[in-house]
Amino acid sequence: MAKRASFFHHLHPPRIPTREARWRYTFGLGGTAVYLFIILALTGALEVFYYIPSASEANQSLQAMMTLVPYGWLIRSLHYWAAQALVIVSVLHLLRVVFTGAYKPPRRFNWLLGLGLLVLLLLFNFTGYALRWDNDIAWALMVGTNLLHSIPLLGPDLYNMVVGSSEIGAATVVRLYGWHLFGLMLMTLFLISWHIFRVRRDGGISRAQPREASIHRDELVRREAIGALAVTILLLVIAMLFPPALGPTADFSHLPAEATAPWFFLWVQQLLRFGPPLLMGVLVPLLLLAALALLPYVVDRHTTGVGVWFNREGRAAQVLTLVIMAFVLGFILWGR
Repeated sequence: MAKRASFFHHLHPPRIPTREARWRYTFGLGGTAVYLFIILALTGALEVFYYIPSASEANQSLQAMMTLVPYGWLIRSLHYWAAQALVIVSVLHLLRVVFTGAYKPPRRFNWLLGLGLLVLLLLFNFTGYALRWDNDIAWALMVGTNLLHSIPLLGPDLYNMVVGSSEIGAATVVRLYGWHLFGLMLMTLFLISWHIFRVRRDGGISRAQPREASIHRDELVRREAIGALAVTILLLVIAMLFPPALGPTADFSHLPAEATAPWFFLWVQQLLRFGPPLLMGVLVPLLLLAALALLPYVVDRHTTGVGVWFNREGRAAQVLTLVIMAFVLGFILWGR
């Protein structure tokens, strides 16, 4: 009697091209990103039971969770490192898509969805970083919210949506908590579901033509299970060896001597040294994002070269992406 496919199996197409199913083609980056997001959701759900979204108790509740709750320190460490890994894996996935021409028709719209997801993940990570409410987040939150305030017309309203009042205070923790737990979470879930749906809708994984031999989805599921196990073990080892630090409760009336930002926004912090906040902190990042969004519409409009690493048709798009990534990485390293 034939084995009936499970719900999880039905999430995959019946067959996958052998060449594109190899680990060295995708490096499992897309699936790893989804798995890391699941870990974030599960560990975050456990943290909800102990975290108190209050300016006076947020930091103390995390301290208590790490010292008094059985394995609370491990849950928080897993949550922290999964968030950092998700940013890195998502960027690597973006690079893989560019270098294999997977942004070309009919996948142009899914490329935009992926960019939107990356932006949401960065905001997700930033709100989680701020919810620690320790001294290390004070400058980052102050600078980040002031950047919102610098936006013409919409700035004051956006600032109030995030901060909750005319200045950072008790209402800010509740607003950040709401955005992190509901606003950004719901938008991210929606875009992830749409992104995965479009992969199927656009013909599955990008591949070179003509269609080659294929493997059954059971084999793909087996490989994904092995990959998930490997990621879990690695994440557990890192979480146990390098638990994240947590400083004393933030005091916005006595800011630290040096401005600090989370590593993925260090490049913006460095840019702010060279010009007005609106230009360097808002317009330049938006310009870089727009350049990436236009890759399949302006920079590389070819329909050939899909599924081919470093294809000639997409050379301009590959160079532009590398320049943008080198620019961002250079400023991050400078700010360390």
